[in-house]
Amino acid sequence: MNAVYGPTSPDQIPASTQQQLRDRYLVEDLFVPGAVRTVVTHYDRVVAVGAVPTDAPLALEAVPEIRSEQFLDHREIGIVNIGAAGTVVADGERHAMANGACLYLGRGVRDVSFQSDDAATPARFYGFSAPAHTTYPTALVEPGHGTVRELGDPLTSNRRTLNQYIHENGVRSCQVVMGVTQLHPGSMWNTMPSHTHDRRTEFYVYFDVDADARVVHLMGQPQETRHLLVADGGLVLSPSWSIHSGVGTSNYSFVWAMAGENQSFDDMDGVAIVDMR
Repeated sequence: MNAVYGPTSPDQIPASTQQQLRDRYLVEDLFVPGAVRTVVTHYDRVVAVGAVPTDAPLALEAVPEIRSEQFLDHREIGIVNIGAAGTVVADGERHAMANGACLYLGRGVRDVSFQSDDAATPARFYGFSAPAHTTYPTALVEPGHGTVRELGDPLTSNRRTLNQYIHENGVRSCQVVMGVTQLHPGSMWNTMPSHTHDRRTEFYVYFDVDADARVVHLMGQPQETRHLLVADGGLVLSPSWSIHSGVGTSNYSFVWAMAGENQSFDDMDGVAIVDMR
């Protein structure tokens, strides 16, 4: 099952209804038990993948829009497990992945499949894929073993641990940059003050969100902001011209992933909160 999301312009934001914003920028059914869901986008040619294996392995197959025999013929992918324990098998090599682990697979890997250790409590694999010009080696990073940065302050409700996994000083890739951020108990804000980065697309997947909780994700141009209320497992597509900040009704976690012009994590165009509208 796959869907295609075309490009959008910031000029479309002011006249959009809330449902139109949700239809264009929020994917609510990426993680379907027993299925692989693929979201093809025209934002830096990024493809998002959700896989929830239950009683049988699930294969990552090419979709017509990428015109390849195998999914990774011309692409690379970063995969984070946001569910229970599972395994990714890549060309016969097994990679056990706990919750929060990150796996990089480079261009040319042919056979990829997903498995859960326990069908009753399945893994939830999130993949972020972009075109690749060369091949880098497969790499698995255990939770908390990447570059760890402690950010924010409890006084501003944004104390958080940022785990950088795939980036210019970590796991090598052509253009994918990927990691996981975890909000500490009592903290709800992420990425505030906000920013854009015209040179890259960024996708967010929110998880560890309670069933009766939500994350209010802020989007749009800094002077034309809008919001999306996002539940657990929600995927937000953030074009390069859009801010991407959020506040939850309690603490939560999210996978952030980027692709585009460069891999410099700190290449951001900051926006002061007093200048936002």
